[in-house]
Amino acid sequence: MANSGTWILVLRLCVLILLLEAKVFVLGGEDSNVMGVDSVGGSGGVSELCDNDLANFMPPPYGNSSDIVCRPIWNTFVLRYTQTEDHVMNIILSAVYTTGWVGMGFSRDGLMVGSSAIVGWVNRKGQARIKQYYLQGSKASQVIPGKGELPLTGIPATVVLHGPRIYLAFQLKFQTRLARQPLILAIGSGQPKHNNHLTKHTDKTTIKFDFSAGSASATPNDFGQMKKNHGILAIFGWGLFLPLGAIVPRYFKHKDPLWYYLHSIIQFVGFVIGLAAVVLGQQLYTKIDANFHTHRAIGIFVLVLSILQILAFFLRPNKDAKIRKFWNWYHHWFGRFAVFFAAVNIVLGIQIGVIVLEVLARMRRTEKDTMPPNFQMNSVQ
Repeated sequence: MANSGTWILVLRLCVLILLLEAKVFVLGGEDSNVMGVDSVGGSGGVSELCDNDLANFMPPPYGNSSDIVCRPIWNTFVLRYTQTEDHVMNIILSAVYTTGWVGMGFSRDGLMVGSSAIVGWVNRKGQARIKQYYLQGSKASQVIPGKGELPLTGIPATVVLHGPRIYLAFQLKFQTRLARQPLILAIGSGQPKHNNHLTKHTDKTTIKFDFSAGSASATPNDFGQMKKNHGILAIFGWGLFLPLGAIVPRYFKHKDPLWYYLHSIIQFVGFVIGLAAVVLGQQLYTKIDANFHTHRAIGIFVLVLSILQILAFFLRPNKDAKIRKFWNWYHHWFGRFAVFFAAVNIVLGIQIGVIVLEVLARMRRTEKDTMPPNFQMNSVQ
């Protein structure tokens, strides 16, 4: 009996520790690394980043600050640009710089493959370098220096290191006025190698920037991995571990007390994984303004039932206690409801995923059939 009591005490301590970790995870679940256009608040954040007069250190025409739009877009990246009536754009991208390279790519669909990028850096001799790259594939060998499809004008592109920031400036001329455009932003900590071949990036993101309104939003590609992770966690937590934990006491109760320890451990692992799925789902719901109220409500309901099951572990009375019968009803039925609604929500989530993917596919096909490219495509040299 003493040995059994010790095991129960250890299990309860483990559960308590994991619950505390889960609470920290929930409180820290928001993505604080990415700074969008609207995340620089009214305390002067935008003006402080955009205050410096480019005319003091940038050559013409990039130093002309009249009618220039300035927006922080990601991490330390700041985008400045002007756009004339004949569709000529001066673009100045800046970021905090110590070593390596900084790049900005233009893409048709938000994907890296097939896009063209401008990359700037300062080499070990202190010489500024800027070059166009064609992103033919995802491998480093397929990022080709000196090639690309951007409609560069005869005005030379330039790189300037000013204070802690590096400034990349270049001029483009489009066939039509540039509006919403997928942009790829990346930074690498290593210097470009022989013949200007880039080292692998250390961080990157994709945004859709509206040059007509001066605002940015994350592209659906930014949330693709989050959606996959949400689905995988839900399937493993609610769809695998939760039913598996429920099977153990029903069919292995003759293996006492092993069934109890297996049941407790499996159920709690399922709870932690399911909690992570709910937190990730809530982030997706907030960031993409999702309208799947039923799926979200069932997910929260299953989480509540799971929390009540965890509490049942701590409130478990002795076998001889008068209230043990009521505890058994509570524990069994709440567990059955949790397993049932978790399965329903997984099926509902898969249906939603299929519908969303089909709608996006149709929208992409429609855009390709009816819309010209966002920027003029020159032949690759």
